[in-house]
Amino acid sequence: MFCPYLDGDYMLKIFTSGAFVNFILVILGSGVGMLLKRGIPEKIQKTLIAAVALCVLYIGVTGVFEADISVLIIIISMALGAVIGQALNLDGLLNKLANKIEGKFKSGGESGKIAEGFVGATLLFCVGAMTVVGSIDSGISGDNATLYSKSVIDCISAAVMASSLGLGVMLSAFAVLFIEGVLTLLASVVEPILTAYVVAHISVIGSLLIIALALNMLKITNIKVMNIIPAVFLPLLLCLFM
Repeated sequence: MFCPYLDGDYMLKIFTSGAFVNFILVILGSGVGMLLKRGIPEKIQKTLIAAVALCVLYIGVTGVFEADISVLIIIISMALGAVIGQALNLDGLLNKLANKIEGKFKSGGESGKIAEGFVGATLLFCVGAMTVVGSIDSGISGDNATLYSKSVIDCISAAVMASSLGLGVMLSAFAVLFIEGVLTLLASVVEPILTAYVVAHISVIGSLLIIALALNMLKITNIKVMNIIPAVFLPLLLCLFM
């Protein structure tokens, strides 16, 4: 029996949607990075990780300086997010998942690196104005221009990160597809909530988490970044009252 959801036009819309293109290009970039990694000596890999960490740090620092924000909202979001994340033990759950993935792929038992790559790439690719605004434009008007531009940037970033952090970066493509896909589908619902003011706070919190990730990569700190992830979503609520 013919299914209306599987006709040519509908499938074309899916495969050309910004979220799906972003998903494919992150996988493509990660694959290139992982291939390059095989021919890189261990000493150079360590130096490359440091170089990537400095780039991630730069991205985080430049994203912190938003003009129209409330520092109080940022502080409350970070504090409450840390409490929620720690209570749910998100970092522990992620590392359990990483262990299972390591077991299936038999990639050497470095579950921490898979978790680090996944969290780092997910933050880098999913927390920012281009993700939110691009997904809403895609869902409401069918305009994928912002997400297409973001996809190219993410592809290059994925190649660089995967050359040092490997499989975890590629797995972040599924987080990209899920987050952008959900935002695209719910665009008409979330558009009134995701004002420029809210997006600015989400971007700043995401940038702070990216900075924490970069410091971890440089072995300066050992922050469980995943346990602070809930902070990203709290401005959706706090900005309504503050």
